[in-house]
Amino acid sequence: MDGRRRNPYELTDETPVYVISVAAQLSGLHPQTLRQYDRLGLVSPGRTAGRGRRYSARDIELLRQVQALSQDEGINLAGIKRIIELENQVAALQARVAELAAAVEGAAAAMQQREAQVHASYRRDLVPYQDVQQASALVVWRPKPKRD
Repeated sequence: MDGRRRNPYELTDETPVYVISVAAQLSGLHPQTLRQYDRLGLVSPGRTAGRGRRYSARDIELLRQVQALSQDEGINLAGIKRIIELENQVAALQARVAELAAAVEGAAAAMQQREAQVHASYRRDLVPYQDVQQASALVVWRPKPKRD
């Protein structure tokens, strides 16, 4: 996505809509745990004008991921924070690679178009070059003897 929404009222996975009690219920965590994760910078929900937390569907999924890494894998919160940072970095780099690949494809298409224009501008009265190795006939030239 390019970051711009066509409809300002359109809900996406990143739209902060859930209050902390609903987010806690959806993620299966205690609201105090969500506050702790916010303080540690693991999951940073959006804020209202009154500083109330608003969680998005993406935040809820991240909360579930943090809990799974902590409880199932036994990873501490500092390790989980580093994993999340690295995953975000990988996602940003993948987006950049896709952007650069599209730019390269566009440049290649433009180059092919310019090359076609150059070929179309060739003069038609020129004789095409034929490589000697490809020719099958042998022509021998001998000067005529001089008559004195």
